Amino acid sequence: MGLLLLRFLYRKMWNTRWLTISTLIGLIVAVAFTTSIPMYSDGALKRVVSSSLKENSEGFPAGSLLMRYQATGSDKADLDAFADVKRFIEEDVPARVGFPFATYVQAVSIRGAQLAVVDPSTVDPSKRRQMTLTAMSDFGEHAELVNGALPSAEIKNGVIEAVVLEEGAFRNSFRVGDEFYYPAFGGNEQLRVKVVGAYVPKDDTSPYWYQGLEGLVNTLVVDESLMMNELLQKRGLPINLATWYYAFDLREIQTSDLSPLSSSLSRLDIELYQHLQGTQVDLSFRDMLQDFRSQSLQLQLLLFTLAAPMIAMVFYYISMNAKQALDRQRSDIAVLRSRGAGTKQIIWMYLLEGFILGGIALVVGPMLGWFMAKSIGSASGFLTFVDRQSIPVGFGTDAMLYGIAAVLIAVISTVIPAIQSARSSIVGLKQQMARANKAPAWQRYFLDVALIGVVGYGWYLFKERQMISMQTGLTTDQLQVQPTLFFVPALAIFSIGLLCLRLFPLILKLFNWLGRSYLPVPLYLTLTQLSRSSKSYYPLMLLLILTLGLGVYNSAAARTIDLNSTERTLYQYGTDVVVQTVWEGFVESSGPPPGSQNPGGQPVGQPGGQPGGQPGGQPGGQPGGQPGGGAPPPQQVFYIEPPFQVFEELPGVEHAARVLQTKGSVVISGKSIGTGTIMGIDNDKFAEVAWWRNDLYPAHPFLYLDLMGDFEQALIIPQNVADKYQLKPGDLASISISGQLIEFVIVGTLPYWPSQYPDVTPFFIANLEYIYDQVPIIPYEVWLKMEPDARVTPIVEALQGKGIDLASVKDVRNELIVQQKHPARGGVFGILSLGFLVSVIISLIGYILYWFFNLSSRVVQFGVLRAMGLSRRGLTGMLFLEQAFTAGLSIALGLTIGRVASLLFLPFLQTTESAASQVPPFRVVFEAGDTYQLYGVVLVMVALGAGLLLTHIRRLRVHQAVKLGEER
Repeated sequence: MGLLLLRFLYRKMWNTRWLTISTLIGLIVAVAFTTSIPMYSDGALKRVVSSSLKENSEGFPAGSLLMRYQATGSDKADLDAFADVKRFIEEDVPARVGFPFATYVQAVSIRGAQLAVVDPSTVDPSKRRQMTLTAMSDFGEHAELVNGALPSAEIKNGVIEAVVLEEGAFRNSFRVGDEFYYPAFGGNEQLRVKVVGAYVPKDDTSPYWYQGLEGLVNTLVVDESLMMNELLQKRGLPINLATWYYAFDLREIQTSDLSPLSSSLSRLDIELYQHLQGTQVDLSFRDMLQDFRSQSLQLQLLLFTLAAPMIAMVFYYISMNAKQALDRQRSDIAVLRSRGAGTKQIIWMYLLEGFILGGIALVVGPMLGWFMAKSIGSASGFLTFVDRQSIPVGFGTDAMLYGIAAVLIAVISTVIPAIQSARSSIVGLKQQMARANKAPAWQRYFLDVALIGVVGYGWYLFKERQMISMQTGLTTDQLQVQPTLFFVPALAIFSIGLLCLRLFPLILKLFNWLGRSYLPVPLYLTLTQLSRSSKSYYPLMLLLILTLGLGVYNSAAARTIDLNSTERTLYQYGTDVVVQTVWEGFVESSGPPPGSQNPGGQPVGQPGGQPGGQPGGQPGGQPGGQPGGGAPPPQQVFYIEPPFQVFEELPGVEHAARVLQTKGSVVISGKSIGTGTIMGIDNDKFAEVAWWRNDLYPAHPFLYLDLMGDFEQALIIPQNVADKYQLKPGDLASISISGQLIEFVIVGTLPYWPSQYPDVTPFFIANLEYIYDQVPIIPYEVWLKMEPDARVTPIVEALQGKGIDLASVKDVRNELIVQQKHPARGGVFGILSLGFLVSVIISLIGYILYWFFNLSSRVVQFGVLRAMGLSRRGLTGMLFLEQAFTAGLSIALGLTIGRVASLLFLPFLQTTESAASQVPPFRVVFEAGDTYQLYGVVLVMVALGAGLLLTHIRRLRVHQAVKLGEER
């Protein structure tokens, strides 16, 4: 019976091979997509671990595990128990951690004591020497002798040999050959210790020296076997302190390792205590693992939420294929039931088919998922993949579990309809066919209306900022990527699409009723066919609406995230590179001009942009006057300006500009309105170097710069200050800079200015030369506009070669690169890009298969129409109109709904905090190139559908089509 079932299953799959192959493709894509996310998160975790393998808390490297036994009071450790815990630590602990270790060191010490000199004639006895006798494993491999020799493993003539750290020998006045008495706590006699050498670490950065060199200054190191055999066992000295240190290499850690490893480390304290009381874990990387786990789960949650609509679309495609296959096989199933086949046998047949296809998908899917994960790791924007060092991607347990889950969901979604069909007899099948035009369940129970209500409530929660949390999402680039901002819009596109499909047959019936008397025959037949069997077109139309709607939304979301985060960074810096040099100056108690004789002057160096003194007097005081009360005279700093021409001639620099940024007190109509940032510029040069977004200003910013060139006293102020104090162009304003009150004339008001944040600190833009005419020169920054791909290193080297010291160099391009390399950011763009590509491919395949089987199942109908006199041209026109009303309408709805969803939900990418301080203002972006790509996909679909249609009509033979029997 089993063999017959397999033969029947093979024939069934072969007869519907195209549907079988398309279902297999959908399963492979589903498995690949779901497995690529844990693969990518594992790779991102490895990158995070690699960056964490630096020094962290207490100077220990990541992966450090320190265990300690500490004797309390007069307790004496049982040496058998000590050997047992030592064996456990050396054998069981590495096995439970499961990762290689770069360093292992055991240190055993007896209680410290104050040394007594054996021969006072050779060693200063007045020196207090509190030392500890310690043995360290593999000591000779990590220590380098600077004098003497390593200690012997045997006691020679009652003398124990020891070495000391070179710094310890210096502090304690040790020399090679000195001997001391070491009072041994718990022993019957004093130990006699001889210093035979001084050492330094071969590599003082090695984790072997985890306790720090300062802790070894007062330590005498003896041979390990001598400590264990002679001192502890034979002489019975008690152990005071024992430590075991591991530095594990966690670079190959995977997400699936985090939970079991964290559990093992949590239980380690209990097991150590059971082996030897007083033993415990002093330092563990369990907290770091929990941080890794939290980051990994957060990243997986984010990516799965972003990918959920596309994965759901793939499952929908699989179920649509299964429905098409079942529709073609319902008669066969009914015949099998009528001839004695049991319901379980039929269900097992479909289950077996699902498991066979699922098994193939589990083999092929992870391979494709590996390439997808690599692509996600190389994403730098939407549909933008760069050639850079990719994230290390591996296949772990989590990926396999996700793949199996995807297969099970797909198999269940295909078997459930089969169960319903397996219970149908021939009579039941005829009854179902008679009720074929019955409205689907979601229309009968108004699920589409309910979903729209849910979406509306979600939008309300977004608007009230109740669904946006600062604890989740992507925040590294100052933009909050919330998973719910991709799930709720997908639900919106789906629900609006369902609502449009509810209205679709009603509109068709209305057009048919209005124009039934004068419509052309092809159009009349099209409207009649669609209105009577609109239910059969719903799967394809919904697939197209979802594909194009999500494509528009995801592309707009990715472009919006990328552009707004990039623009915020560009606005923050204001230009490509900002250079601050160290200015030389002289401090004077009087005010001679620079370049005059300055006897007794004190030279100073000051970073650019940070004035080092207050020329003249204070605001409201008496500039230049003699202070009373015997106070010292006010000091004034006169700076020597570096040659600016040097910056214009630097390699890779297109333009350079001087930009002064300092604080000043603003006075309007004799009243102070507070302090602000005074930016002094050279208007012509500043226009070339600054980053501008023209829509931020009432007029083109160059017009304001032209006004500054026309009036040397020109001042540009922020719009919020002008509104608050009712200021207009032509009004006077005074600003106290370095104690000197300078008068300006307001020539313009602007809401924003490069690098300035008016809601934080008001800005006032003035001519630099006019400021320098009024006050002594103040250090400024140099803004550089760089050539494409020009590097900063040659600039630094050129300036240093000319003797110009740099206080700081800020490169906006480096900051943008750091943002692009963040794993969460790359994951967002990678998932959105791959999801878009996958949904487009799935929709294309689904579209072709749907029309292929739709046309194949209507051969009898076409034959009857042709036999009744409908011309081939009329039949072609009817089918073209049918495609236009279904596919064309779905395409238009998908593009429109996606754009509406973008405008409704994408503004919520801002959090409450960032929405209030977003500079420059947030904007939703629709990239024309993405729209053209969607149009290209649509054209391919339409062209393939038209070609398929023409091929079917050309092959149609009336005498073959008009026959007795049923349509298949």
